[in-house]
Amino acid sequence: MTDSHVIVEHLVKTYPGASAPSVDDVGFSLPRGEMLALLGPSGCGKTTMLRMIAGLVAPSSGSIRLNGREISQIPVHKRNMGMVFQAYALFPHLSVAENIAFGLEMRGVAKAERVEKVKRALDLVKLTGLGDRRITQLSGGQQQRCAIARSLVIEPELLLLDEPLSNLDAKLRDEMRDEIREIQNRTGVTAIFVTHDQDEALSMADRLAVMSAGKLEQIGSPREIFDRPQTDFVASFIGAGNFLTGQTTGRGEAQVEGVGAVRFVGEAAHGSRVRLLVRPHRLALVEAGSGGVNRFAGRVENVVYRGQLMSITVAAQGVRLQADIPTHAGALPERGQQVTLSVAPEDVTLVGAEASPPMDPAI
Repeated sequence: MTDSHVIVEHLVKTYPGASAPSVDDVGFSLPRGEMLALLGPSGCGKTTMLRMIAGLVAPSSGSIRLNGREISQIPVHKRNMGMVFQAYALFPHLSVAENIAFGLEMRGVAKAERVEKVKRALDLVKLTGLGDRRITQLSGGQQQRCAIARSLVIEPELLLLDEPLSNLDAKLRDEMRDEIREIQNRTGVTAIFVTHDQDEALSMADRLAVMSAGKLEQIGSPREIFDRPQTDFVASFIGAGNFLTGQTTGRGEAQVEGVGAVRFVGEAAHGSRVRLLVRPHRLALVEAGSGGVNRFAGRVENVVYRGQLMSITVAAQGVRLQADIPTHAGALPERGQQVTLSVAPEDVTLVGAEASPPMDPAI
């Protein structure tokens, strides 16, 4: 059985005067040593979730268990959690080492032990030899590492990160993604971080919890969330997508207006209205008139060169499709050219189904 280090059940937070909960009956579990990303648009409730787990916001109802212990009513300073804030919250009047040692000092750890722990923490985050520097003498990435070291030096049960990379420029943000993931892997600490950046979540987390309007839409591995979204919101929010609407005519097959029969993965009752997702990188160029299923013939309306990929927009019969074609794929299409796109049935995902209204017998 999986060792669930964090278990959240039926968590609700409704702020006074609010017309709806900020967090609405959310539940999930997180195995020990894994990293979870709380992902969603601004105002979806992800930061409120993190702050309730941290103890900075009291839940309206529900429970939070950490390592088997109910903590929802325990004060923040007794939860043994490390937290990295969006603005780092470092003390500018203290040195790097003094910042890192702050939590140890508050816990009454002896000076000799503090010095040794701080040294190890500096080595862990690649700030060796910078302990005597002032915070103002550090770059943005170094300040981020200092904040992480301060959170980890207390050996927390859980590491929480609130939009940890939002204050960094694009290049440094990419570097720090790998740094944070490497540190988390080396320490084995269970971690939860908040982000609105899907690339950040996909590249860093073991699991993603996608939230919308206070509710948990889906939780799963990055691959599950990206390749097999279970709701329209998740399919639209994570990555680019082409959506096809049709009516099922058989198992794993739907008739899409203007396109014809499309084969897909998923179960829906015969005659249901379905919504299907095709990721742009799953579409491939094929020879006109070639056999097989899921063929879309049309004219190239737009071409965007993106280095390794070329994004083309194709008006294919009754739909417009975006396809990402590798630029090493031989002759590349041009605007106005007729092309045929193909996608394997296993790369067409069912993301919504509902019963079709009954036919009017008078028609």
